[in-house]
Amino acid sequence: EIEYALDTLKADGICLYSNYRDKWQGNAAFDPIYQELNRRKSVVYVHPIEADCCRNIVKDVGDTIVEYGADNTRTIASLIFSGSTTKYPDITWIFSHGGGMMPYVIERFLAGVTAELIPGIVTKGQGQIPPRNVPKGVLYELRKMYFDTAQASNPVAMRALRTVVPISQILYGTDYWYRSAGETSKGLITNNVFTAKELQAIYRLNAERILPHYRA
Repeated sequence: EIEYALDTLKADGICLYSNYRDKWQGNAAFDPIYQELNRRKSVVYVHPIEADCCRNIVKDVGDTIVEYGADNTRTIASLIFSGSTTKYPDITWIFSHGGGMMPYVIERFLAGVTAELIPGIVTKGQGQIPPRNVPKGVLYELRKMYFDTAQASNPVAMRALRTVVPISQILYGTDYWYRSAGETSKGLITNNVFTAKELQAIYRLNAERILPHYRA
């Protein structure tokens, strides 16, 4: 399927869900897929979906309200802490919705290390032992990933995300039709998080870097 999609259909990349029947993306069962995607230096876009374990947990609270953000976060953690992003460094990962809850639980992601998320301000991770499968550190792996603005163009989400990753890793996304391009663009302009130059990078330049054939 990868060969057909990329070689015959000329797809820009591969889309995956955040989990498949309670196997998140760092599960070793996916290694043969990642070996091929890594060999091809593929772009992989991940969209969250509720896992079998976590459907209808709270009465009157839809799964999309909490679980999509939570499952995005689970699968990012799964990929990094399993060592998958270290083993397959040539895969370009893109995650929806500003990375879910990842920016807000960054102290837990830092796991046993400290880091300057903002220069001059030291943030201490939870615990004492760094993850053994992440020799370059979790923050290094996070800052290689890309995150889109779909349903996350508000000032809270974008300020948190840009604190964790550089502007170069943020991509424009709308989640149409749940959120229109007009609404998303208005959110990015009025949230007072980005400069005009940074918005230009988010709108197009960052995407052109990973999909160079779209350069005008």
